[in-house]
This record gives sequence, structure tokens and C-alpha cells, in this order.
Amino acid sequence: MDNIDLEVLKTCDSWLAAGLACELVTVLKTWGSSPRPEGSMLAICEDGRVVGSVSGGCIEDDMIDRARREGLQRTVPGIVTYGMTADEAHRFGLPCGGTIELAIEPLSHASQVGELLRRLGAGELVARRLDLHTGAVTLCTALPSQSMQVSSAALVTLHGPRWRLLIIGAGQLSRFVAQIAQGMDYAVTVCDPREEYRDSWAVPGIELAIGMPDDVVQAMKLDARCAVIALTHDPKLDDLALMEALKSEAFYVGAIGSRLNNQRRRERMAEHFELSAQQLERLHGPIGLYIGSKTPPEIAISILAELTAVKNAVALPAAVNVADAKSQLGLPPTGEVCALPA
Repeated sequence: MDNIDLEVLKTCDSWLAAGLACELVTVLKTWGSSPRPEGSMLAICEDGRVVGSVSGGCIEDDMIDRARREGLQRTVPGIVTYGMTADEAHRFGLPCGGTIELAIEPLSHASQVGELLRRLGAGELVARRLDLHTGAVTLCTALPSQSMQVSSAALVTLHGPRWRLLIIGAGQLSRFVAQIAQGMDYAVTVCDPREEYRDSWAVPGIELAIGMPDDVVQAMKLDARCAVIALTHDPKLDDLALMEALKSEAFYVGAIGSRLNNQRRRERMAEHFELSAQQLERLHGPIGLYIGSKTPPEIAISILAELTAVKNAVALPAAVNVADAKSQLGLPPTGEVCALPA
């Protein structure tokens, strides 16, 4: 599953290969509330087809209408603003007072979309600099800490995964977590030394590591843009890896299991590993949010919803915490199917 930006770029590349005129639209700045964040992209073809999104839909409709009526006439990039007045904000579906500024770039083979895709396919994080006066494009390697930059002369956008996710275990649930995380712009690594699991793993674009999970955690040199999820239910695989992850700067560390299993895991780790109370407190488990999930895809959504909340520094109410929610419902901690966070 491609993330939205990658889907936009791949579509642009295919339009250019077919000899079709197209434009790349990037959200530069927003004022007030806005449906899409800065850096969001949309591509529009001369026949009115679009991929991606920069608003709730009304700005896209206006662009489609203009493309069909007037064609794509730009030869150099331009900056346009929607929603300067209350009438415009209402017309284009922006909240009251909302304003959005967009860069519109006419694409050609000189735009280096194909080369950008090649470098992204190699796993590189790339900074793309667009000269706003001439339309010239240059590409260079970027750092995860970089962000989009806009000046009167140039627009620099970042492409490629800036977040990393390590999944311990190559089972069925891991497949759904990995696929959804790919679409969320994570570089995903799945680690499983068990031959019977790794031999059946077949998810395109996911790195498969076959070493012991704790060794893989150390080798990855986890930073604040990393998350670790343990999904094997096997303490021999999970515990040491979780210990290493909890000592790192990873923003999220979680493990699947029932409330009872997670309690026992914490007791084991407190007794046998040199972890502080603060480090153990960082362990999320039972993993995920309480949303009634039963199937592997639903469980994957539950897990990644919690991970996303932590990533975005959103404080969640106790009612959506699995352990708290089940306790409130009076459910015993034993007899649970430990693969189900709901």
C-alpha cells in the first residue's frame, strides 16, 4: 500500500509518460482550520483527473472545472490562495476564517519525478527543491529532522518515510499492521527468526529481518521517530527486544497480549531486567484502543490508532484504554484471547 504522496508522484510519472500535461499542487500554508495539513499534495491532469487531496473536495472541484474549461496553461510555478473572504471560505468548503495557500507547479520530464521515484524506491529520504521563479528542480538527500521550507524563491518538500516501525513477529496480524503502516508513511521492518513464519512472509516493500529481535533493535539504533510493536506472544522473542526498545528513544513501544499476560510480562521485566519504573511505564499493553475489534484488520487499526495518538501527543481518555475499559465492564483478566485488544 503506497502512502498518498507516493501515489500522487507515481500517477504524475505515468501521465508524463503518456504525454499528458499535468500539474502538482502542494499546500504551503493554512490559516484557521483546514481539512489538509501543510505539505499535502494533489496532482491534476489536463483531462480533469485528480489524485491526492488539498481540501475537503471543493477546491479540487474548482481546479477540475478550470482544467476542463481552460486547460493547463502554466509554464512556471505559481502561488494561489483560496478562502480570503467569508464567501470564498464557504464556497470552497473551508471553515469560517479558513484560508489555504497552494503552490501549483506545471510538470515536465525536467521535473525529475521519475528520478525522485527511483530514489524513494531505494529507501532514500529526499529533499526536492523547486525554484518558484523558473521551475527548475534539484534533488538531494534529506535528514529525518528536516521539514518543508517555503521562501519567495523556492519550495523544498520532503519525500520518503521519516518514521520507522519495527514489528516483531511475521504472523497474519503483522501483515495487516505492516500494510496499513506503509500507507501512513512508515518504513516498516518485520523481524522473525522463526523459519516457519518468515518463509511464508510476502508483503512487498517491507524489510524482513531474520536475526534475534533484541539484536535487530540494537542494530536499528532507534530514535524518537521509531516505534516497536511485539506481536509474537513468545517471551523468548519479545521480552529482550522490548527491554532494548524501552531503553531507547523510541516514541512508542507496545506488546500484544491479554491483561494477565501483560501483567506477567511487566513482572518478569521488572524482576530480571535493569529497567526503571519510568521505562516500564512506557510499555503499552494490552496494545491498541478498545474499539470492539475482533478480526486481524480491525486489531491492526486499533493498534495503529493508539500509536498515532502517542505520535501526535494526544492524551486519550481512560475509557479507550483496553485494560481500563475491560475493567469497567467487569471482564476478568483471565480467559481472554490474547491476540484481541478489544
